[in-house]
Amino acid sequence: MPTDDELAEALREAQAGDEHGFAVLWRAFNPAVLRYLRVVVGDAAEDVASETWLQAARDLDRFTGDPSAFAGWLFRIARHRGVDERRRAGRRRETPADIVDPPAVADAGSEVVEAAETAWALNRIAALPRDQAEAVMLRVVAGLDVATAAAVLGKRAGAVRIATMRGLRRLAADPEVRERAPRSSPKKTVEEV
Repeated sequence: MPTDDELAEALREAQAGDEHGFAVLWRAFNPAVLRYLRVVVGDAAEDVASETWLQAARDLDRFTGDPSAFAGWLFRIARHRGVDERRRAGRRRETPADIVDPPAVADAGSEVVEAAETAWALNRIAALPRDQAEAVMLRVVAGLDVATAAAVLGKRAGAVRIATMRGLRRLAADPEVRERAPRSSPKKTVEEV
């Protein structure tokens, strides 16, 4: 991840129309946007992320603020595009013939394992109530502060804190999560040391 200064410079460059600056922003923020959208819209995440970045590119000249404000602005766009996608998906029901599996891609073994672990974690988060899932994704996975996450979700900061806390507690109590949690060695007491 680039430093704050590098992101600020990339943001200025992108606003001036420089493709390199925009590419730096995309590389820095797109992975988190995709993870967030996978929880919000599932398999449509790639398409919605593309729509998000298209709108961001189109409106970037009107944006004002630092990289932190940019992250909040970008996730707000992603959330709105995600809401639009959920509405569209609700209006059109796919038939099995409409669903096409993407071609298989040969990956290294470690990449497959990592992707499977990430997908598993995102599925566990997606199983939470929607408000908790979005709050956990924005606060914990995307790393947004409470105020920015609240602005993205259109909620008060306290509501975001509570939704995040409840979501994390549900995850901690989830039997599948507990089963996968690394086993820690018993802690030694002061007398044993």
